[in-house]
Amino acid sequence: MERIKSFCVDHTKLKKGIYLSRLDGDLYTWDIRMTEPNNEPALDPKAAHAIEHIGATLLRNSSVADKIVYFGPMGCMTGFYLITRDLDMLASVPVIMDTFKKIADWEGEIPGAKPEECGNYTYMDLEGAKAAAKHFLNASLEFEYHYLEK
Repeated sequence: MERIKSFCVDHTKLKKGIYLSRLDGDLYTWDIRMTEPNNEPALDPKAAHAIEHIGATLLRNSSVADKIVYFGPMGCMTGFYLITRDLDMLASVPVIMDTFKKIADWEGEIPGAKPEECGNYTYMDLEGAKAAAKHFLNASLEFEYHYLEK
């Protein structure tokens, strides 16, 4: 069986940053690495769940809302995937950074954190989400257009 492209990336060399991991026609898949794989602790799942709710809400209400397809956590808990339509790196990076700044400063309720809105609505950690967003923003970040071609 053929390995998928993302398993061909040497995760021992990845740093925190924003990478284009796939380009499928007009769909861009952004790999937002919030922690350094295999060198830093992974995201706490409760914090990641809160980031998902806040981030998805912010992105789907942003000036590029019509270009947002998906935002969700990586299974390894080192970051998030963002899928956009027709948003290259020059357009995407400021949106991503602004979203994480807003998550780091979030006050109030977590969007969609009610039993009728989420299947595990109590499984969230707002303070952990804010700390993880700050950790990401305070890092020296890498920005690469297409690491999968290396």
